[in-house]
Amino acid sequence: MARVCEYSGKRPHVGHSVVRRGKAKRQGGIGQNVTGITKRRWKPNLQTVRVVDENGRVRKVKVCARYIKAGKFVKAPRGGRRIPDPA
Repeated sequence: MARVCEYSGKRPHVGHSVVRRGKAKRQGGIGQNVTGITKRRWKPNLQTVRVVDENGRVRKVKVCARYIKAGKFVKAPRGGRRIPDPA
């Protein structure tokens, strides 16, 4: 699953980019003319974050920036070194 937030389910949206020519009537012109319509995509702001899941394991997930800012999950601690047990 590429470009999909694993928490919110955000995914790319599609639409059109409309190019117009002329001055709008409300600004004193004679009106605008559409000269080109092309397809485009709005991509979500996804970041790869190390997260501690419900089983206590650390895994990498793609999360949208809004969920990172809101703190909707537990981030994994930095640094991967562990001290071995003496036993």
